[in-house]
Amino acid sequence: MRFLMTSITVSAFSVATIVAASASSRQAERPSRAERAYDKLLAGKTVGSKETCFNTQRSHPRLSAYGKKLIYWVGPKLIYVTETSGGCEGVSFGDTLITYPFKARLCRGDIAHTIGVPSGKPSGSCTIGNFVPYRSK
Repeated sequence: MRFLMTSITVSAFSVATIVAASASSRQAERPSRAERAYDKLLAGKTVGSKETCFNTQRSHPRLSAYGKKLIYWVGPKLIYVTETSGGCEGVSFGDTLITYPFKARLCRGDIAHTIGVPSGKPSGSCTIGNFVPYRSK
């Protein structure tokens, strides 16, 4: 009886694992709301070549985030996207991004920190990647 109980438990566990795996694979096929918004943002824009640094002083960009990506809105027809190492996703929820640019240039490999608003407590950190410009026609 003890052996039978163990095999039934293992079978139930196997079925639960298979069901969970198939549900997660269906979810992986469907893009998240953030991914759909990101794709919509880039629709119709022309991608430029990667840049290792971004001059924050000349443009005073507006910042937003989609998952690990930070979006710098330079103007109505130009945005820069940088893929971070992850950890700064709080920007999409209103956290403030703190960077320490050298000579007003934020570069690949720089470390950024996020601060929660209104608590003022650190909420994350990430490494900045290359900057990819996207231009509207």
